[in-house]
Amino acid sequence: MINKIDSLLAEINSLKANNSEELEALRIKYLSKKGEVSSLMNDFRNVAAEQKREIGQKLNILKTQAQDKINELKEKLDNRNASEEIIDLTRTSYPYRVGTRHPLSIVKKEISDIFARLGFSIAEGPEIEDDWHVFSSLNFAADHPARDMQDTFFVQHGADILLRTHTSSVQTRVMENTQPPIRIICPGRVYRNEAISYRAHCFFHQVEALYIDKNVSFADLKQVLLFFAKEMFGPETKIRLRPSFFPFTEPSAEMDISCNLCGGKGCPFCKYTGWVEILGCGMVDPNVLENCGIDPKVYSGYALGMGIERITNLKYQVKDLRLFSENDVRFLKQFESAT
Repeated sequence: MINKIDSLLAEINSLKANNSEELEALRIKYLSKKGEVSSLMNDFRNVAAEQKREIGQKLNILKTQAQDKINELKEKLDNRNASEEIIDLTRTSYPYRVGTRHPLSIVKKEISDIFARLGFSIAEGPEIEDDWHVFSSLNFAADHPARDMQDTFFVQHGADILLRTHTSSVQTRVMENTQPPIRIICPGRVYRNEAISYRAHCFFHQVEALYIDKNVSFADLKQVLLFFAKEMFGPETKIRLRPSFFPFTEPSAEMDISCNLCGGKGCPFCKYTGWVEILGCGMVDPNVLENCGIDPKVYSGYALGMGIERITNLKYQVKDLRLFSENDVRFLKQFESAT
């Protein structure tokens, strides 16, 4: 029996398995209730008393080594399978999905890049502001409707601390602390107390531009607007300016572009007018320059402002403004190619 044990031990030590099916067959052959190791265990009752100790020890060694060998083969197969999964040559070269920039960020960068080519630098300011920088310095009358609680979020009632309603507050801060020439754009988030719907939100994003220097004219503003429209919406884009009113500019205008969907022929998007409004603009009011410590007799300038959501709607035909802040992955995935 000792010879059988030694022979079986040598056989077990040389076992190999190429897959889980072969391994299971070896386990059944040697370690199952009817396997060869169990068969020797059953024969142990017929061993002479003087040999039981020696043969019993060998049988225990045989059973232990058989179990260890099966476990060793199983571990090798598991490691090989894991390695094959990591180095799967059938997978694409870029198997992992990556994120994408938000459509508002894409458009904001595009706007900033266009103005950067014209020499404008980016200026930023606080979102929690005071009445002076948001309203008073910009020539808003004390009874102007924009000061009312229906339009403005006041952080501290009675203390004139509020969430900025436009990024023009950044312009006033720059004018207070910088001598002309000034050529800046002011992108940022603004807040207004409005009912949330598909066409309005209580917060949105703006980009405003300001240029202050000697002998700046409305003709300079018009050329900048035409350059921006063509760069943003295509070389065939046309613009038109309509008279308007803003407290901080005089004269003031609103700018329309030829509808980029129908080419100005008329469609439901432009309400069959062939034109779509995109921004407001004008020459900086002399009172604003004086409020900020700039001599209006020496310097003049223009300002313009646009909503980033508005420009994004025009570029991508997004019908619901709320989609920009809901973080719906299905919506955001559409802009992977735009980055």
